[in-house]
Amino acid sequence: MLEHGGNLQQACIDYDRPMEAWLDLSTGISPHAFPIPPISPALWQRLPIENDALLDTARRYYQQEHVLAVAGSQAAIQALPHLRPRSRVWVLTPAYAEHAHAWRQHGHTVTERDHLPEMSELQNVDVLVVCNPNNPTARLCPPAQLHAWQQALAPGGWLIVDEAFMDATPENSISAQAAKPGLIVLRSLGKFFGLAGARVGMVLAAPDLLDQLREWLGPWTLSGPARLIATAAMADHDWQHAQRQRLQLDIERMHGLLNAARISPTGSTALFSYWQDPRAIELHAHLAQHGIWTRLFAQPSAIRLGLPPPEGWDMLQRALTDWASK
Repeated sequence: MLEHGGNLQQACIDYDRPMEAWLDLSTGISPHAFPIPPISPALWQRLPIENDALLDTARRYYQQEHVLAVAGSQAAIQALPHLRPRSRVWVLTPAYAEHAHAWRQHGHTVTERDHLPEMSELQNVDVLVVCNPNNPTARLCPPAQLHAWQQALAPGGWLIVDEAFMDATPENSISAQAAKPGLIVLRSLGKFFGLAGARVGMVLAAPDLLDQLREWLGPWTLSGPARLIATAAMADHDWQHAQRQRLQLDIERMHGLLNAARISPTGSTALFSYWQDPRAIELHAHLAQHGIWTRLFAQPSAIRLGLPPPEGWDMLQRALTDWASK
């Protein structure tokens, strides 16, 4: 089992604190969730209807005609390695660990790279996986760089771009170009929309690849209620605009608290801050003693802090003030 954010059960055991007493900043999921629309009881009684408004709404939201809905982008991450013969795979790290794990589990040769590749290196690479913006470092690769990497891959190569944290800055997305052969873009409604529990992801790619992926995953990848919620979320442009403004204010507030505690973030998205420093393990333990759970990374030593809900800011400020006084 790989370690992920949100592992509060382990925190409860390690620190003997009940789950309801924790402020969980370990996931990068927005604390401001899209409001769930009313759900008809009939949706729970019938199989999902796949010719509803979901895909048309997704096409408009991502500015891409070729879209496949999946049960969270995790479903696609696990399925894609099945669709290629044994390949040479590079994953730019540190990154969401499930990418390298999935390719390795299916017999592919996986290299994890902690620096950006040179063009000449990519001619012997079949699959390049990039999280953009990166989780956890927040590194952002411009579209021109991504397209150049794709062109440098071995013939028939794939560039997989995981844009799970892109919704706050859609201007940096390459989703509109995802129908290009060999380019696969993964999106998720879990982070920006605060709907991780709905398990809704999207794959944007050329039609033939989506057909293969659809065949592999089988029917009814999303429940009827999840389809309804996702459709409403992607269609509500006013809410999305307000959400981007909320998140920008929140991350600026987070930076203010961190800077006051003499912590200079190494990187950040609209949904989390990342601090790479040998003292990360000390800060993680300090915050845990104050009932705040964060995501700790060992290699390199770093910590990721998501945004607190409105009622959690005072708790975070007190803990950081105490840290600064040491």
